[in-house]
Parts: sequence; structure tokens; C-alpha cells
Amino acid sequence: MGTGLLEENSSVRAKRLDIMKQMEPFAEEKLLLLKPPGKCWQPTEFLPEATSENWHDEVRALRETAKPLSDELLVVLIGDMVTEEALPSYQTMLTATDGFLEGLGTSMNPWGRWARGWTAEENRHGDLLNRYLYLTGRVDMRSVEETVQYLISNGWDPMTARDPYKLFVYTSFQERATKVSHGNVGRIAEKEGDSTLARICTTIAADEAKHESAYKLFFGECLRLDPNGSMVAFREMLETKITMPSRYMEDGQTENLYDVFSIVAQRMKVYTSKDYADILQHLVEYWDIPNVSGLSGEGKEAQDYVCDMARRYARLAERAQTRLSKNVPVKFPWIFNRAV
Repeated sequence: MGTGLLEENSSVRAKRLDIMKQMEPFAEEKLLLLKPPGKCWQPTEFLPEATSENWHDEVRALRETAKPLSDELLVVLIGDMVTEEALPSYQTMLTATDGFLEGLGTSMNPWGRWARGWTAEENRHGDLLNRYLYLTGRVDMRSVEETVQYLISNGWDPMTARDPYKLFVYTSFQERATKVSHGNVGRIAEKEGDSTLARICTTIAADEAKHESAYKLFFGECLRLDPNGSMVAFREMLETKITMPSRYMEDGQTENLYDVFSIVAQRMKVYTSKDYADILQHLVEYWDIPNVSGLSGEGKEAQDYVCDMARRYARLAERAQTRLSKNVPVKFPWIFNRAV
């Protein structure tokens, strides 16, 4: 790499870190979106209380309501839970984002407090879904637990290149995607007769919506302060493709586990290629990308690219949906090797 490119990259990083510093008061205001633990919901509020004299009866009742759940829905729910359980990987990613979260473990600056508060709220999601699945008796928890360990061990690369702008694009997309997925699982669970699971998923989806709102506001402020750099970062994220953290999951047995899990999720219409396209279009509209002003040549080219990609993904999504019926059923160790 030439000296000029190294200097250019160094200059870009320095500018973006300076913007993050400027945004600290803005981030401070958004800390109000995070609740103190005493005011947050906790997993124990949704599940049988182990200290209750009626615990065994409550567990039996939970198992009865979980009996009608389809294997397809269980597979999607497990995949969602595994994704949530890999939270340590996600906080590690935050700490590696080019220094603006330096000292995350103890820093009381707004970014450090946001990252830890966000992590703490997210941590409840995996805990709740894990306990629910365990109590239903419907799944092979040993296999599920191994999958969680594999995913955390395999690590994760969101392709944000330690860039805070790209991080905010990614998290805006990811939080909306998980909101859609959990919300759809909840709606299907209600139809299949499990109101407990429906309430759990709806509650988690509401958390994801709140986090989505924060990250969209963060990137919106980046666009205001540095429209060129932000637009280029958005384009670069789309060029590398925004992928889900669970793409690195495995269970030690199933080949291409994420791919086959994703096919089931699409067949169930929990999270589809159309949802991907819709989320991208939503972000383009939310940030009013076509009308962002103050752009240089590179920024304008990036603006055109982002707007075009939103339209292109919408067309591709229609074609992708027609191919799902051609996939062969796969046996999932998570559900005792039953095929879906």
C-alpha cells in the first residue's frame, strides 16, 4: 500500500473519530432510551417462578401450550436465540471500532455507557429465549448449547472495518432485522396457540425497535456532520453486503447450518429476502438519502449507488422467493434430527 493511501486512510479515521467526539453530547441525550435494570423487564416475569409452590404445575402448563408449535417455528426460534446468546461477540466488535469506544470496560463517556447499557439490555433476550426453550422440552438443548458455543468461538466480522459510521449503518439494519424476525415469530406463535411465546417475542421485538431508533439517530447525526464520509460509508457497507451475525453458526453436524436455517426462516416468512430489501429501502427513506446535500463527487456517486441498490434488492427479492420450494428438507439436531 502506497504512503499516500496510508495517509489518506489515517486522515479519514482521524476525522471520523473527531466526529464521534463531537457527537458525545448527542449520545448523552440518547442514553435516556436505556432503562436502569430496576425498571427493565426481566426473564423471570415471563416464565414459571422456581420458588413458587405451583412451579411444577406452571411448567406443565407451559409445555402444553408449546406442544402445538411446529418444528419449522422451533428451528427459527432456536436460530434467533443462538444469535442473541452470542452477545459477547458483538460487544467485542464494539470495542474494536477504531478507538472511539476505547476504555469501554470502565469509561463513563456517553459511548462507553451506551455500549454497556445496550449490551445489558440485549443480554436478557438470549436468557429469556434459552430458558423458554429449555422448559418446553421440545428441543435438544445439548445441541442448541453446542451451537451457541460454536458461534461465539467462531467469532464474527460485520465487515465494518473498525469504522464507526459503518457500525451505525450495520446496527441500524441489524436491529430492524431482529425486530422483524422476533415480531413475526411472535405472530406465528400466537396462531399456533402459544400466547406465552407470542408475548416473549413481542416484548423482545419492542426492545429491538428501541435500539434501532437509537442507531438510526446516531447515523443520521453522522450524515449531518459529515455527509460525504457517511454516504461513502453507507455505500461501502452495501458493497460488502450486510450479513447477519448468525451466519457463522454451526452445530458440528449440519453442513451450511446458517443457509439451511435461513431457508426455513424464509419459508415461514419470518425473515426473507424481501424483508432485507424493505429494511434497506426504509433506511434510505428514513435518512432521506436522495436529498442529502453538501456532497462532493465521491459522495454523489455513493448517493446514487445507495439509492440504486435499494431498488435492485427489491427486484432480486421477488426472484429469490420463487426458489424456496425447490429446497430439500434437512434434519436438524436441534429438534432431535427431525426433518423440516
